Amino acid sequence: MSSELDKSKPKYRYLILHLLCWSVLIVVPLFFHSSNDDWLVVLNRYLRWLGNPLAYLLVFYINYLWLVPRLLLKKSDWKLFLLANLLVIAGGLLLMDVWHWLVVQFLPEVNVNGPKRPFVRFPRYFWAVVTLILIIALAMAVRIVQRWQHIEEARKEAEAARAEAELSNLRNQLNPHFLLNTLNNIYALIAFDQEKAQIAVGELSKLLRHVLYENQQDFVPLCKEADFMRNYIELMKIRVTDNVKINTNINVQPNDSTPVAPLIFISLIENAFKHGISPQGKGEISIDLNQADGDITCEIHNTCYPKRENDKSGSGIGLDQMSRRLELMYPDRYTWEKGKTADGGQYYSKITIKKDKS
Repeated sequence: MSSELDKSKPKYRYLILHLLCWSVLIVVPLFFHSSNDDWLVVLNRYLRWLGNPLAYLLVFYINYLWLVPRLLLKKSDWKLFLLANLLVIAGGLLLMDVWHWLVVQFLPEVNVNGPKRPFVRFPRYFWAVVTLILIIALAMAVRIVQRWQHIEEARKEAEAARAEAELSNLRNQLNPHFLLNTLNNIYALIAFDQEKAQIAVGELSKLLRHVLYENQQDFVPLCKEADFMRNYIELMKIRVTDNVKINTNINVQPNDSTPVAPLIFISLIENAFKHGISPQGKGEISIDLNQADGDITCEIHNTCYPKRENDKSGSGIGLDQMSRRLELMYPDRYTWEKGKTADGGQYYSKITIKKDKS
Protein backbone atom coordinates (compact mmCIF):
# COMPACT_ATOMS: atom_id res chain seq x y z
CA MET A 1 0.00 0.00 0.00
CA SER A 2 2.79 2.42 0.94
CA SER A 3 4.66 1.70 -2.31
CA GLU A 4 1.54 2.60 -4.31
CA LEU A 5 1.27 5.89 -2.42
CA ASP A 6 4.95 6.60 -3.07
CA LYS A 7 4.46 6.03 -6.79
CA SER A 8 1.44 8.38 -6.86
CA LYS A 9 3.35 11.24 -5.22
CA PRO A 10 5.09 12.39 -8.45
CA LYS A 11 1.71 12.52 -10.24
CA TYR A 12 0.21 14.75 -7.56
CA ARG A 13 3.36 16.88 -7.57
CA TYR A 14 3.15 17.37 -11.34
CA LEU A 15 -0.59 18.17 -11.12
CA ILE A 16 -0.06 20.82 -8.44
CA LEU A 17 2.84 22.32 -10.41
CA HIS A 18 0.75 22.54 -13.58
CA LEU A 19 -2.18 24.13 -11.77
CA LEU A 20 0.11 26.66 -10.13
CA CYS A 21 1.84 27.66 -13.37
CA TRP A 22 -1.35 28.07 -15.39
CA SER A 23 -3.05 29.93 -12.52
CA VAL A 24 -0.20 32.42 -12.47
CA LEU A 25 -0.40 32.84 -16.25
CA ILE A 26 -4.18 33.28 -16.38
CA VAL A 27 -5.11 34.99 -13.11
CA VAL A 28 -2.19 37.27 -12.23
CA PRO A 29 -2.53 39.59 -15.30
CA LEU A 30 -5.98 40.54 -14.00
CA PHE A 31 -4.31 42.51 -11.20
CA PHE A 32 -1.89 44.49 -13.38
CA HIS A 33 -3.75 47.65 -14.38
CA SER A 34 -3.82 51.34 -13.66
CA SER A 35 -5.52 52.41 -10.44
CA ASN A 36 -7.51 54.95 -12.46
CA ASP A 37 -9.08 52.35 -14.75
CA ASP A 38 -12.72 51.47 -14.26
CA TRP A 39 -13.30 47.83 -13.36
CA LEU A 40 -15.45 47.35 -16.49
CA VAL A 41 -12.53 48.53 -18.63
CA VAL A 42 -10.17 46.15 -16.82
CA LEU A 43 -12.61 43.25 -17.19
CA ASN A 44 -13.16 44.01 -20.87
CA ARG A 45 -9.45 44.04 -21.61
CA TYR A 46 -8.88 40.90 -19.59
CA LEU A 47 -11.64 38.91 -21.29
CA ARG A 48 -10.45 39.96 -24.74
CA TRP A 49 -6.92 38.79 -23.81
CA LEU A 50 -8.08 35.56 -22.15
CA GLY A 51 -8.45 33.77 -25.47
CA ASN A 52 -4.65 33.74 -25.88
CA PRO A 53 -3.74 31.76 -22.72
CA LEU A 54 -6.63 29.39 -23.36
CA ALA A 55 -5.17 28.67 -26.80
CA TYR A 56 -1.72 28.23 -25.23
CA LEU A 57 -3.16 25.81 -22.69
CA LEU A 58 -4.92 23.77 -25.40
CA VAL A 59 -1.81 23.57 -27.60
CA PHE A 60 0.41 22.69 -24.63
CA TYR A 61 -1.71 19.78 -23.41
CA ILE A 62 -2.41 18.38 -26.87
CA ASN A 63 1.36 18.06 -27.22
CA TYR A 64 2.08 17.14 -23.61
CA LEU A 65 -0.57 14.42 -23.32
CA TRP A 66 -0.68 13.01 -26.83
CA LEU A 67 1.58 14.25 -29.64
CA VAL A 68 4.94 14.24 -27.82
CA PRO A 69 4.57 10.91 -25.97
CA ARG A 70 2.84 9.01 -28.80
CA LEU A 71 4.34 10.42 -31.96
CA LEU A 72 7.71 11.84 -30.92
CA LEU A 73 8.91 9.64 -28.06
CA LYS A 74 7.19 6.36 -28.89
CA LYS A 75 7.28 6.28 -32.69
CA SER A 76 9.90 8.99 -33.44
CA ASP A 77 7.70 10.11 -36.34
CA TRP A 78 8.88 13.70 -36.83
CA LYS A 79 6.97 14.25 -40.07
CA LEU A 80 3.61 13.30 -38.58
CA PHE A 81 4.47 15.24 -35.41
CA LEU A 82 5.19 18.44 -37.38
CA LEU A 83 2.10 18.00 -39.56
CA ALA A 84 -0.10 17.47 -36.51
CA ASN A 85 1.33 20.58 -34.87
CA LEU A 86 0.63 22.69 -37.96
CA LEU A 87 -3.01 21.73 -37.53
CA VAL A 88 -2.80 22.40 -33.79
CA ILE A 89 -1.32 25.87 -34.38
CA ALA A 90 -4.07 26.64 -36.89
CA GLY A 91 -6.62 25.51 -34.32
CA GLY A 92 -5.01 27.73 -31.70
CA LEU A 93 -5.20 30.76 -33.99
CA LEU A 94 -8.81 29.93 -34.77
CA LEU A 95 -9.62 29.69 -31.07
CA MET A 96 -8.07 33.14 -30.47
CA ASP A 97 -10.12 34.70 -33.27
CA VAL A 98 -13.37 33.00 -32.23
CA TRP A 99 -12.85 34.01 -28.62
CA HIS A 100 -12.16 37.62 -29.62
CA TRP A 101 -15.26 37.68 -31.85
CA LEU A 102 -17.47 36.28 -29.07
CA VAL A 103 -16.20 38.84 -26.57
CA VAL A 104 -16.85 41.69 -29.01
CA GLN A 105 -20.35 40.36 -29.75
CA PHE A 106 -21.52 39.79 -26.19
CA LEU A 107 -19.67 42.37 -24.10
CA PRO A 108 -20.87 45.99 -24.12
CA GLU A 109 -18.53 48.62 -25.48
CA VAL A 110 -16.68 50.55 -22.83
CA ASN A 111 -14.98 53.90 -23.08
CA VAL A 112 -11.24 53.51 -22.91
CA ASN A 113 -9.14 56.60 -22.41
CA GLY A 114 -6.77 57.40 -25.22
CA PRO A 115 -6.91 56.64 -28.93
CA LYS A 116 -8.07 53.23 -30.04
CA ARG A 117 -5.45 51.11 -31.71
CA PRO A 118 -6.44 49.49 -35.00
CA PHE A 119 -6.81 45.74 -35.07
CA VAL A 120 -3.97 44.60 -37.34
CA ARG A 121 -4.15 40.91 -38.16
CA PHE A 122 -0.78 40.03 -39.69
CA PRO A 123 1.56 41.14 -36.86
CA ARG A 124 -0.87 39.67 -34.36
CA TYR A 125 -0.87 36.30 -36.18
CA PHE A 126 2.92 36.36 -36.52
CA TRP A 127 3.56 36.79 -32.81
CA ALA A 128 0.80 34.34 -31.93
CA VAL A 129 2.43 31.67 -34.14
CA VAL A 130 5.85 32.35 -32.55
CA THR A 131 4.33 32.04 -29.08
CA LEU A 132 2.53 28.80 -29.95
CA ILE A 133 5.77 27.32 -31.33
CA LEU A 134 7.50 28.19 -28.05
CA ILE A 135 4.61 26.56 -26.15
CA ILE A 136 5.09 23.38 -28.23
CA ALA A 137 8.83 23.45 -27.48
CA LEU A 138 8.03 23.83 -23.79
CA ALA A 139 5.72 20.80 -23.87
CA MET A 140 8.45 18.78 -25.59
CA ALA A 141 11.05 19.83 -23.04
CA VAL A 142 8.82 19.03 -20.05
CA ARG A 143 7.86 15.62 -21.44
CA ILE A 144 11.44 14.66 -22.34
CA VAL A 145 12.73 15.69 -18.90
CA GLN A 146 9.96 13.70 -17.19
CA ARG A 147 10.72 10.67 -19.34
CA TRP A 148 14.41 10.93 -18.46
CA GLN A 149 13.49 11.15 -14.75
CA HIS A 150 11.26 8.07 -15.01
CA ILE A 151 14.00 6.11 -16.79
CA GLU A 152 16.55 7.16 -14.16
CA GLU A 153 14.20 6.25 -11.30
CA ALA A 154 13.49 2.86 -12.88
CA ARG A 155 17.23 2.27 -13.34
CA LYS A 156 17.92 3.11 -9.69
CA GLU A 157 15.07 0.86 -8.51
CA ALA A 158 16.38 -2.01 -10.64
CA GLU A 159 19.92 -1.46 -9.35
CA ALA A 160 18.70 -1.36 -5.74
CA ALA A 161 16.66 -4.54 -6.25
CA ARG A 162 19.65 -6.29 -7.83
CA ALA A 163 21.95 -5.20 -5.00
CA GLU A 164 19.43 -6.32 -2.38
CA ALA A 165 19.06 -9.72 -4.08
CA GLU A 166 22.83 -10.11 -4.28
CA LEU A 167 23.26 -9.09 -0.64
CA SER A 168 20.57 -11.53 0.44
CA ASN A 169 22.32 -14.27 -1.52
CA LEU A 170 25.64 -13.41 0.17
CA ARG A 171 24.01 -13.60 3.60
CA ASN A 172 22.51 -16.98 2.74
CA GLN A 173 25.93 -18.23 1.64
CA LEU A 174 27.66 -16.83 4.73
CA ASN A 175 25.67 -18.90 7.22
CA PRO A 176 26.66 -22.33 5.88
CA HIS A 177 30.21 -21.11 5.26
CA PHE A 178 30.60 -20.00 8.88
CA LEU A 179 28.98 -23.20 10.18
CA LEU A 180 31.17 -25.41 7.99
CA ASN A 181 34.39 -23.79 9.20
CA THR A 182 33.33 -24.02 12.84
CA LEU A 183 32.30 -27.68 12.52
CA ASN A 184 35.64 -28.45 10.89
CA ASN A 185 37.37 -26.94 13.91
CA ILE A 186 35.27 -29.07 16.27
CA TYR A 187 35.94 -32.14 14.11
CA ALA A 188 39.68 -31.54 14.50
CA LEU A 189 39.25 -31.31 18.30
CA ILE A 190 37.43 -34.63 18.58
CA ALA A 191 40.54 -36.49 17.45
CA PHE A 192 42.68 -35.41 20.43
CA ASP A 193 40.48 -33.80 23.09
CA GLN A 194 36.85 -34.85 23.35
CA GLU A 195 36.25 -32.70 26.43
CA LYS A 196 37.27 -29.56 24.56
CA ALA A 197 35.14 -30.68 21.63
CA GLN A 198 32.10 -30.86 23.92
CA ILE A 199 32.85 -27.37 25.25
CA ALA A 200 33.18 -26.15 21.68
CA VAL A 201 29.77 -27.53 20.78
CA GLY A 202 28.32 -25.62 23.72
CA GLU A 203 30.02 -22.42 22.58
CA LEU A 204 28.79 -23.00 19.05
CA SER A 205 25.18 -23.15 20.22
CA LYS A 206 25.61 -19.64 21.69
CA LEU A 207 26.82 -18.34 18.35
CA LEU A 208 24.12 -19.94 16.23
CA ARG A 209 21.43 -17.62 17.58
CA HIS A 210 23.37 -14.61 16.35
CA VAL A 211 24.09 -16.26 13.00
CA LEU A 212 20.55 -17.49 12.38
CA TYR A 213 18.64 -14.41 13.57
CA GLU A 214 20.83 -11.30 13.65
CA ASN A 215 22.40 -12.11 10.29
CA GLN A 216 19.01 -11.79 8.60
CA GLN A 217 19.01 -8.07 9.35
CA ASP A 218 20.89 -5.49 7.32
CA PHE A 219 22.43 -3.93 10.42
CA VAL A 220 22.82 -4.83 14.11
CA PRO A 221 24.09 -2.78 17.08
CA LEU A 222 27.88 -2.84 17.32
CA CYS A 223 27.71 -4.09 20.93
CA LYS A 224 25.97 -7.30 19.78
CA GLU A 225 28.50 -7.85 17.01
CA ALA A 226 31.32 -7.28 19.50
CA ASP A 227 29.85 -9.91 21.84
CA PHE A 228 29.64 -12.34 18.94
CA MET A 229 33.29 -11.72 18.06
CA ARG A 230 34.34 -12.31 21.69
CA ASN A 231 32.40 -15.60 21.81
CA TYR A 232 33.80 -16.70 18.49
CA ILE A 233 37.38 -15.96 19.55
CA GLU A 234 36.82 -17.94 22.75
CA LEU A 235 35.55 -20.85 20.64
CA MET A 236 38.63 -20.69 18.44
CA LYS A 237 40.94 -20.58 21.47
CA ILE A 238 39.73 -24.01 22.55
CA ARG A 239 41.57 -25.78 19.73
CA VAL A 240 44.91 -23.93 19.99
CA THR A 241 47.82 -24.60 22.32
CA ASP A 242 49.32 -22.32 24.92
CA ASN A 243 52.12 -21.56 22.45
CA VAL A 244 49.72 -19.38 20.45
CA LYS A 245 49.56 -15.82 21.72
CA ILE A 246 46.13 -14.27 21.19
CA ASN A 247 45.70 -10.60 22.03
CA THR A 248 42.25 -9.07 21.80
CA ASN A 249 41.27 -5.47 22.33
CA ILE A 250 37.55 -4.99 21.71
CA ASN A 251 37.02 -1.38 22.74
CA VAL A 252 33.24 -1.18 22.37
CA GLN A 253 30.83 0.01 25.06
CA PRO A 254 28.19 -2.54 26.22
CA ASN A 255 25.36 -0.31 24.99
CA ASP A 256 26.99 0.91 21.76
CA SER A 257 24.17 1.05 19.19
CA THR A 258 26.30 2.08 16.21
CA PRO A 259 24.83 0.09 13.27
CA VAL A 260 27.13 -2.42 11.59
CA ALA A 261 26.55 -5.23 9.09
CA PRO A 262 26.38 -8.57 10.95
CA LEU A 263 29.36 -10.94 10.63
CA ILE A 264 31.17 -8.38 8.48
CA PHE A 265 34.56 -8.98 10.20
CA ILE A 266 34.26 -12.69 11.00
CA SER A 267 36.08 -13.81 7.85
CA LEU A 268 39.14 -11.78 8.90
CA ILE A 269 39.23 -13.58 12.25
CA GLU A 270 38.79 -16.96 10.54
CA ASN A 271 41.62 -16.11 8.21
CA ALA A 272 43.88 -15.12 11.12
CA PHE A 273 43.36 -18.44 12.88
CA LYS A 274 43.68 -20.35 9.62
CA HIS A 275 47.03 -18.87 8.55
CA GLY A 276 48.40 -17.50 11.82
CA ILE A 277 49.25 -20.82 13.49
CA SER A 278 52.15 -23.04 12.44
CA PRO A 279 51.92 -26.85 12.10
CA GLN A 280 53.86 -27.03 15.36
CA GLY A 281 51.10 -25.05 17.11
CA LYS A 282 52.92 -21.75 17.42
CA GLY A 283 51.83 -18.30 16.34
CA GLU A 284 50.59 -14.88 17.33
CA ILE A 285 47.26 -13.23 16.59
CA SER A 286 46.20 -9.69 17.48
CA ILE A 287 42.59 -8.55 17.07
CA ASP A 288 41.47 -4.96 17.70
CA LEU A 289 37.96 -3.54 17.31
CA ASN A 290 37.31 0.14 18.03
CA GLN A 291 34.58 2.71 17.54
CA ALA A 292 35.31 6.44 17.61
CA ASP A 293 32.89 9.19 16.53
CA GLY A 294 30.84 6.70 14.54
CA ASP A 295 33.84 5.27 12.64
CA ILE A 296 34.38 1.53 13.17
CA THR A 297 37.87 0.05 12.80
CA CYS A 298 38.79 -3.63 12.84
CA GLU A 299 42.54 -4.33 12.70
CA ILE A 300 44.07 -7.81 12.73
CA HIS A 301 47.72 -8.90 12.71
CA ASN A 302 48.85 -12.52 12.63
CA THR A 303 51.91 -14.57 11.90
CA CYS A 304 51.81 -15.94 8.38
CA TYR A 305 52.10 -19.67 7.69
CA PRO A 306 51.10 -21.57 4.55
CA LYS A 307 47.83 -23.46 4.81
CA ARG A 308 48.30 -27.11 5.73
CA GLU A 309 47.17 -29.77 3.27
CA ASN A 310 44.90 -31.41 5.86
CA ASP A 311 43.33 -28.07 6.84
CA LYS A 312 39.61 -28.25 6.04
CA SER A 313 38.71 -24.85 7.41
CA GLY A 314 37.41 -23.36 4.19
CA SER A 315 38.28 -22.45 0.61
CA GLY A 316 38.75 -18.67 0.90
CA ILE A 317 35.20 -17.80 -0.14
CA GLY A 318 34.65 -15.85 3.10
CA LEU A 319 37.01 -12.98 2.21
CA ASP A 320 35.49 -12.66 -1.25
CA GLN A 321 32.02 -12.48 0.28
CA MET A 322 33.17 -9.90 2.82
CA SER A 323 34.69 -7.74 0.09
CA ARG A 324 31.46 -7.81 -1.91
CA ARG A 325 29.33 -7.05 1.16
CA LEU A 326 31.50 -4.03 1.96
CA GLU A 327 31.00 -2.75 -1.59
CA LEU A 328 27.23 -3.19 -1.40
CA MET A 329 26.61 -1.94 2.14
CA TYR A 330 29.30 0.73 2.49
CA PRO A 331 29.96 2.21 -0.96
CA ASP A 332 32.60 4.96 -0.74
CA ARG A 333 32.49 4.67 3.06
CA TYR A 334 35.17 2.12 3.86
CA THR A 335 38.91 1.53 3.47
CA TRP A 336 40.68 -1.82 3.55
CA GLU A 337 44.42 -2.01 4.02
CA LYS A 338 45.93 -5.49 3.83
CA GLY A 339 49.12 -7.30 2.95
CA LYS A 340 52.27 -8.91 4.32
CA THR A 341 55.15 -7.27 6.14
CA ALA A 342 58.43 -6.81 4.28
CA ASP A 343 59.89 -10.07 5.63
CA GLY A 344 56.68 -11.99 4.89
CA GLY A 345 56.40 -13.15 8.47
CA GLN A 346 53.19 -11.33 9.33
CA TYR A 347 49.90 -10.55 7.62
CA TYR A 348 47.89 -7.46 8.50
CA SER A 349 44.36 -6.37 7.63
CA LYS A 350 42.68 -3.14 8.67
CA ILE A 351 39.12 -2.18 7.74
CA THR A 352 37.69 1.22 8.63
CA ILE A 353 33.98 1.87 8.11
CA LYS A 354 33.25 5.59 8.13
CA LYS A 355 30.19 7.15 9.71
CA ASP A 356 27.26 7.79 7.41
CA LYS A 357 26.99 11.57 7.16
CA SER A 358 23.76 11.64 5.17
